[in-house]
Amino acid sequence: MPLGLANSVVAPATSGTPEWLHSLMLHGITIWNSHPIALADGTAWIQVGIGVLLLVSNSAVGRVAAAVSVGWAAMIWLIGNGAGGIFQSSSTILFGWPGASFFYVVAGVWLALSPANFPERFSRITLRAVSVVLAVGAFLQVLPSRGFWHGGNHNALTAMAKTMVQTPQPHWLSYVVTKFGDVSGTLGGGFNIIVVIWLSVTAVGLWMAYGRGWRWPVWSLIVGALIFWVGAQDAAIFGGLATDLNSLIPLAVLTACASPALRDRPALPRHLPQELRSSTGSVLASFAAGMVVFSVVSMGVATFASAENTLFLAQNGPASSVNTAAPGFTATDQSGSSYTLGEHQGHYTLLTFLDPVCYTDCPLLAGQLKQVGAEFGSNAKLDLVAVAANPLHESMANVRSFIAKHDLGLVKNFYFVTGALDRLAKIWNEYGIQVESSPSSVMSIHSDLMFIISPSGRTRWIIPDDPISSSSGQSSAESQLITLLHHAGLS
Repeated sequence: MPLGLANSVVAPATSGTPEWLHSLMLHGITIWNSHPIALADGTAWIQVGIGVLLLVSNSAVGRVAAAVSVGWAAMIWLIGNGAGGIFQSSSTILFGWPGASFFYVVAGVWLALSPANFPERFSRITLRAVSVVLAVGAFLQVLPSRGFWHGGNHNALTAMAKTMVQTPQPHWLSYVVTKFGDVSGTLGGGFNIIVVIWLSVTAVGLWMAYGRGWRWPVWSLIVGALIFWVGAQDAAIFGGLATDLNSLIPLAVLTACASPALRDRPALPRHLPQELRSSTGSVLASFAAGMVVFSVVSMGVATFASAENTLFLAQNGPASSVNTAAPGFTATDQSGSSYTLGEHQGHYTLLTFLDPVCYTDCPLLAGQLKQVGAEFGSNAKLDLVAVAANPLHESMANVRSFIAKHDLGLVKNFYFVTGALDRLAKIWNEYGIQVESSPSSVMSIHSDLMFIISPSGRTRWIIPDDPISSSSGQSSAESQLITLLHHAGLS
């Protein structure tokens, strides 16, 4: 979840959202990717704390806990789920609309209200609210743009099934989902008619269920939800990125709780030991409340801390700690002066290799050098050195153009060096940098590596760096470089 939530769950949900929500979700993605471990830990403990509070608290404390759960679920629904997909043109109740968190909000609202609301209002209002959801779901299911009227592989459910079974899951489940998709594709519009009829009939039945004491609409929803939870939502708990059971199970549970069969029954007594109903319950509630508060505070503090290096490590793996002599060289820097590696006594060197005409990875690597230099300050004993790595575009004009284009001219102790091709090739070979180019391609292909060299001329770290273009990815890489420079001895 630390690395998968933002990019694989939240990012796809931004599609079709209005500008204000789109910006809010992208901001959330950036924050999460900059602090994935701290925020994932905090999120997990907040939800555990809320759950414990709901279980052990009564009266006003229980209603406060429910209100907190409403706020939390609403935030997840809006930012994490993109408002449950209500703005997306492909939204359908079979694929998760209007979002599981929506039903957590509804349940939390009821728990936050006075228990006096339950005997007369809970069943009637909840059943009719679910009825409206199903009716809207039936309407969306009818729309041609949803793709359920098509046959074969063009059927939306068939295509979704083929995608879902690619995630790690039990063989029997992938078999069932595949067959479910095949049936949908074979029947095409006929299968969709069945879905629409189920939604419509159940919606009408739930609307009338409270007054007539009908139980069949509740069972119709529960059975249908279970069928489509498996067949259309692939049970929603496999693949390593599941955050909940998806929408149909919470919808079924909420509807079951509101069943007319339960409306006249007294509240279920909790048969708990005296200790748990008194002091132990208070201790658990206090602990859970503290867990929530502490997690919220820690998450807030984390967002103001330096970015974690988690994304960098996931993309590139760990850096190699070494202690070998760094091959020396002398070349010409951007000012036309001679630069010799390690010529500044007491200075550490962060060395990399850049293609002066590159417009993909190299500007990102150069930006990392610039940010690392800014982090340590202009008085730091640190040289930032880049060696030209393109045999067809290694001229001084190329180097200066790159520096001007990427605002590197004012970076303290930054040296972009070049020279005769045979001298450059010697430097590349000594540092294990593979450089390839062809007349048909402007940019070269070269190894993306960085080296941290101590003042004594020893290579201390070799850092693979296949840069991630997002701001959070760059922050993660910069955090890794800063950490390693400190490990090497730079203060």
